[in-house]
Amino acid sequence: MVDYVPSNGYTGRHDWPQVAAAAVTSEAADATLLADEALAERLGVGDVGALECLYERHSRAIFSLALKLLADREAAEEVVQETFLKLWQRPDSYSVARGRLIAWLLGVAHHRAIDRLRRRRLEQRYGASQQATEPIVSDRDPVEDVLASLRGEAVARALQGLPSAQRIAVELAYLRGMTQVEIASVLGEPLGTIKTRLRLAMQKLRGSLELAELRPGAP
Repeated sequence: MVDYVPSNGYTGRHDWPQVAAAAVTSEAADATLLADEALAERLGVGDVGALECLYERHSRAIFSLALKLLADREAAEEVVQETFLKLWQRPDSYSVARGRLIAWLLGVAHHRAIDRLRRRRLEQRYGASQQATEPIVSDRDPVEDVLASLRGEAVARALQGLPSAQRIAVELAYLRGMTQVEIASVLGEPLGTIKTRLRLAMQKLRGSLELAELRPGAP
């Protein structure tokens, strides 16, 4: 069990047996003075100090994102653990060519959190179906139910076509109801950057073929 308390306010107990059992290496240079990309390279040689430094820098932002998505502190802490564990186990999965490390970490955390939400919904749906003892009579038009389902699937496919940074911003804004200021705070990005991402994302979504097929009057 690895206990680590960063100075950024987020505290968590992390079960990282792969890290604790690793042959720890440490360079003479102070890791806190290195850029994220340099620290990520040092993970390839098993430098636990580099991992701890990255954790201290970015765990709070990742935790905030996961908490906003999941509304569950324990689940959010697990997402933080899983995100950094992936970075430790597969440091080569991050490349400088793919952008800033923090954006990559937030993308990993976002993916993990969405997976947990899907599992939670499936479990709730299954539990509800098991508890139901009488058929539910609904006044809803079954055709409308099918169309609503198709719209949801089309939106999901259209979102998957967005760049990761834009998709995260859209989902936080429209699925979690966060303001642009809140999104900028959680992601650690300038407000102007968030506004630009949302504007570009909405332009792409409006032009999405997936959604165009479901518009009124579409063939």
